[in-house]
Amino acid sequence: MDDLPAKVWLGCVVPKRHARRAVTRNLLKRQMRGAFHRHAAALPRGLWLLRLRAPFPATEFVSARSAALAAAAHDELDRLLARAAA
Repeated sequence: MDDLPAKVWLGCVVPKRHARRAVTRNLLKRQMRGAFHRHAAALPRGLWLLRLRAPFPATEFVSARSAALAAAAHDELDRLLARAAA
């Protein structure tokens, strides 16, 4: 890509087939944006896309918006973006 943006840009994708309820999709998108802002200084400039590739197990997270789901997403996103920044 020849013309990289001067800063980092983020796109978030949470497919409906992996998170059926809008509450869950919104929670995951908020977690994605928050993790991205925490790690933005360490990431190289450019266009970034975060996409949920597999659902979280419904047996572990029965509530559409639970604290356990938010914590699991937070931890996984931090590990992913720390690895991307390295």
